[in-house]
Amino acid sequence: MNAKNPLHGITLEALLTQLVAHYGWDGLAQRVDVRCFKNDPSIKSSLSFLRKTPWARDKVEALYIQLHRM
Repeated sequence: MNAKNPLHGITLEALLTQLVAHYGWDGLAQRVDVRCFKNDPSIKSSLSFLRKTPWARDKVEALYIQLHRM
């Protein structure tokens, strides 16, 4: 059942790390308009924000899925 979920087995940290490696912080900030990607970004601060902000986490997860469908 979970095999069809592209996020299954992927931690938020791993997902974010891959997006930053691919797009960089600037590219990520252009695609998901949140301050934690623009002002002094770090994995730790971004994880904290995304865990508390469902709409932003949804956008980041959707971007990750889109990246891996290419």
